Amino acid sequence: MTAVGIDAVEVWTGNLKLDLAETFAEEKGKDPAYFTKGLGLRASSLPDSYEDIVTMGANAAKKLMDRKGLEPDDIGRIDVGTESSFDNSKPISTYIAGCLEQVYDGDFHHANKGERKFACIAGTQSIDDAYNWIRAGRNRGRAALVVATDTALYARDDSGEATQGAGAVAMLIDEDPSLVDLSTDQGYGSADETDFLKPNQQFPSVDGKRSVQVYLARMREALEDYESVAGDVRLDDFIYAPFHTPYPGMVRKAAALAYRHVTRDTAVEDELAESIGRQPRRESFDDDGEYEEAVREYMDALKETEQYQDWYAATVDPTLTISRDVGNWYTGSVHLARVSALKTALEAGRDVAGESMLVASYGSGAQAEIHGEIIQDGWADEIAALNVDEQIAERYDLSWSEYELVHDRHNHEMDSELEEFTTPDAEFVFDGWGRMGERKYTYVE
Repeated sequence: MTAVGIDAVEVWTGNLKLDLAETFAEEKGKDPAYFTKGLGLRASSLPDSYEDIVTMGANAAKKLMDRKGLEPDDIGRIDVGTESSFDNSKPISTYIAGCLEQVYDGDFHHANKGERKFACIAGTQSIDDAYNWIRAGRNRGRAALVVATDTALYARDDSGEATQGAGAVAMLIDEDPSLVDLSTDQGYGSADETDFLKPNQQFPSVDGKRSVQVYLARMREALEDYESVAGDVRLDDFIYAPFHTPYPGMVRKAAALAYRHVTRDTAVEDELAESIGRQPRRESFDDDGEYEEAVREYMDALKETEQYQDWYAATVDPTLTISRDVGNWYTGSVHLARVSALKTALEAGRDVAGESMLVASYGSGAQAEIHGEIIQDGWADEIAALNVDEQIAERYDLSWSEYELVHDRHNHEMDSELEEFTTPDAEFVFDGWGRMGERKYTYVE
């Protein structure tokens, strides 16, 4: 069976930077370590006055198409995953296609276009749709363009404000992929939850504590479901484990629970038992409270062991290197984690072709998906072509007063004009409003 997966990827980060350890911490009167060590974040990427989810998505897509030498006729569908859409009818994919048609000969009139919504998991669901479309033989030899693009803004003084971010990840889904081959095995954990939602509003309503609990519960369910079709997961099955990353501190919690799950009834648990005892089993306790307290104590001890720390440093920490400097990209976060892991491997001179990754996506509301990916021979060339480090380094560093202006500029309920902080260069920009209130875009050379 011909492999189907991600052939290429490109990243576009918002052009502005909010330094959390310095600017944000000072304004909030907090210890910088609260952000850098607690949340695991150093800075957030934010959009300049001329940027939004369309410009970032179109810019990432153009970079990908240019690098791969593609024309519109090579693309049979454009799927966008976002939870930042500003239109309840017209999908963001049509805006992005319109942007791209400004700079390429030909058009996307025969490409299927859509928009996926399920909080942060929508980008992964869009990949699933493209994969199924190709597997069904409906692509006519064409590839699919999947774009995960979001501006993750929170209301001012909301507890999530420090985790904000803005950026886009564009991915080409095709046969004989150069980057990763997608496994047919998937696992899901899904339930009707109200941990994070936006009922006809721009900024989310969040129950922070509940959101963490739901994230972990759905991830556990998805892992159990994945194992029901793929067999038991073992630590050495996967070289990296990219998680959806609202902030690295959340991933630390999920990774510890995953480690506990996959080491249960294995030689690893036997080895750990010599120093921290065996994992608590529910049947050994009279009530849930005693059991949950025993689990908490075991997890605290587990995270201090050399075995766990070595695994985390090798398998999970490499997936977080980019997110620490850009914040939460909602639908793009897990796909940025994949890029981060492979970028770390490239910088270390590791040949990881043929190795597997276990990718854990999540969207509030709530659903998790876990699937396997096999790294392909062309991975190093694809990752080497990215310039994400340059993008991060070249962002404009906002003062606090400038950040307040930027936040107002992107608040849909405020009619706030703002001069740009950066100069657009070979990119799509927001260019005002059309006759029906639609957003207009142009390409700046």
